[in-house]
Amino acid sequence: MPQQTTIADFAKRLRLAEASAQITKLGVAQVRIEILSGLTVALALVPEAVAFAFVAGVDPLVGLYAAFMVGLITAVFGGRPGMISGATGALAVVMVALVADHGVQYLFATVVLMGILQVSAGVFKLGKFIRMVPHPVMLGFVNGLAIVIFLAQMEQFKVSDGAGGHVWMSGVTLWLTLALVGGTMALVFFTPKVTKFIPAPLAAIGIIALLVIVFDLPAPRVGDLATLKGGLPTFGIPQVPFTLETLYIIFPYAVILAAIGLIESLLTLNLVGTITGKRGGASQECVAQGAANVVTGFFGGMGGCAMIGQSMINVKSGGRTRLSGIAAALFLLAFILVGSGIIEMIPLAALVGVMFMVVIGTFAWQSIGVLRRVPKSDALVILLVTAVTVAEDLATAVVVGVLVSAVVYAWNAAARIQIVARQSQSEEGALVYEIAGPLFFGSATSFVERFHPENDPEVVILDFMDSRVVDHSALQAIEDVAAKYQEAGKRLRLRHLTQDCHRLLSKAGQLMVDMDDDPDYRVAVDYDVNVGQMSSGH
Repeated sequence: MPQQTTIADFAKRLRLAEASAQITKLGVAQVRIEILSGLTVALALVPEAVAFAFVAGVDPLVGLYAAFMVGLITAVFGGRPGMISGATGALAVVMVALVADHGVQYLFATVVLMGILQVSAGVFKLGKFIRMVPHPVMLGFVNGLAIVIFLAQMEQFKVSDGAGGHVWMSGVTLWLTLALVGGTMALVFFTPKVTKFIPAPLAAIGIIALLVIVFDLPAPRVGDLATLKGGLPTFGIPQVPFTLETLYIIFPYAVILAAIGLIESLLTLNLVGTITGKRGGASQECVAQGAANVVTGFFGGMGGCAMIGQSMINVKSGGRTRLSGIAAALFLLAFILVGSGIIEMIPLAALVGVMFMVVIGTFAWQSIGVLRRVPKSDALVILLVTAVTVAEDLATAVVVGVLVSAVVYAWNAAARIQIVARQSQSEEGALVYEIAGPLFFGSATSFVERFHPENDPEVVILDFMDSRVVDHSALQAIEDVAAKYQEAGKRLRLRHLTQDCHRLLSKAGQLMVDMDDDPDYRVAVDYDVNVGQMSSGH
């Protein structure tokens, strides 16, 4: 026992030393930038978290607690330093029906189950499948999300009608708000040209807020959305019956929320990685997102995932390490506990202006020119994913984009199958068909249709030197061709099959392949379909 205590103390001292070394390595200037970036992000998180809580039909503090807890845990353990996570609209819209039909306690139980599913995805390394998202889908995702962020800000141009509803601003209020938004955007643009001591978004928010407060301008403020004041989140097991009926209710929601959360988080991870020049960490991000949602569900939060808008604010403000994300979460908690009075005085127009600059910086403007240069299928995918992201949600858009890209690829690959006939140089009278291109479900039918045994000599060789047998449809196609020649009383031989093709043929159990014959395939191999033997040396 004493030895274990010593080892534990040593490990603790080692972690503290590593953290101290990291801060020292960052330098005072970078630490200042990270903390100020975190403050900027925290200010931008407030109206988003409150708005998404309203969308989900829960108390604003439920959204703020989620933003704090998810943001803190993912900042510490996530797969990409600099990413910001919190309550998001993509998840909120799924939660609406659940909260309306069953209440907020079922939401908390669903968030816990959602987190468990996300942790499982990380443990089983499912995050690596994000690599299968094609670049056109990424462009469509970025453009669609930029439009979604822009449209989300339109809600800030509405005011209460006094009867529980909201109407569009008009008159002096509208023009004042537009002027403040424009002023914020101008400050974000020009501040870096004057000084980089303070992140431009933070400087813009501070100047506009000071202007509104000092002159008491009649502009909507954060406090008009809801009060932010609250205490520390408290632990509690969701008050739901622990029965199969409850699981039947929450499981479908948990699966959808887990999928949307991971897709948005992993795509944001890739986007931030492109900007910061860092890669990897997909499975780690899955585990971190899952753990964060499990904790959030037990502490009364609505769950969350990565937020591309706030992540862009962070990296554009200079945030590059975990410190900025941690600072953002802690500042948000400070707003809830002690700073609500000050934060509630900030004009919404300042935060809207910052988010509009995020939209401008997020939208892939170069993709507009790319549409004219890339293949029409890729241009279609970009536009389709953008439209579906705006009309439906991110997860649906990505799935649609990947499926369309896969179908286009399969179609193009099927069109690449080529068969050229020539006389054999090694066996007199034999005809060789040289196969080029992948043989799979997309090309299997055209492959079979190109052979006419009645017109061929007694011995026919299929040469797969430039081809690859991919799937069971390809195996069945070879079987069908072999059956044609067998019925015609002619011999069909397969040449230059790769090792994995031989393995597929053996597993199929239809064409018996001798795997001991030239197992390394350093020389050419012929397989005689009629006699079930291979001969080497061709």
